[in-house]
Amino acid sequence: MIYLRVNRVAPGLCARARRVTVADLHENTAHLAYAGLMSPRMRRVTRGNAVGPAITALCRAGDNLMMHRALSLAEPGDVLVVVSQGETSAAQWGDIATRFAIKRGLAGVVVQGSVRDVDAVDQLGFPVWATEVSPAHADKGKLGGVNVPVVCGGVVVRPGDLVAADGDGVIVVERRHAEAVVGGAEGKMRREEDVAARIAGGEMLWNITGSSAAFQRLVAVEFDAAFDDGEAA
Repeated sequence: MIYLRVNRVAPGLCARARRVTVADLHENTAHLAYAGLMSPRMRRVTRGNAVGPAITALCRAGDNLMMHRALSLAEPGDVLVVVSQGETSAAQWGDIATRFAIKRGLAGVVVQGSVRDVDAVDQLGFPVWATEVSPAHADKGKLGGVNVPVVCGGVVVRPGDLVAADGDGVIVVERRHAEAVVGGAEGKMRREEDVAARIAGGEMLWNITGSSAAFQRLVAVEFDAAFDDGEAA
């Protein structure tokens, strides 16, 4: 099934999400009834961060035709999310696709599967996350899905959902929850900026975080000594 249209999360909300981190977003999804953080297997392959609406491609093993169809439908600011049914069977992404994506204005690509030409893509400055790296060639001749819900990195990704990716990983927030999650992340960012200012002012992190009070409630025993005092030198 191939859908030509996507109901995307609003551009203004994506712009706000670019100013927070994946960790900030993740800490504001605990109340949601779904997991949005992708598996740690999904790792950053090249430098950079990416935030934008998801467009999706489901590809058969050894084939990336549906990736190319999704890429042809992408709009500026989109994050392409690709799922290969054979993760190590062939590379879904490389330097030529990257050049087109940059020309098109994509924010980045997330691939459950293999990517290649990593050095060249890194030099081009395009953000890529993937579960595998392989130079294997992909054919272009099998149907799959475009702009349909997919499961990537253990997370359901619906076309138009908010995707955010940085050095910590990749998170997906359903479009209907994105406003609240981003708003919460902005609040967390402001609180952390306040903590940073207090540290610069000389306060102890041990006290700022409440760790001192929590430690005292445990009635821990501390010794003003080294563990090996009394042993022969």
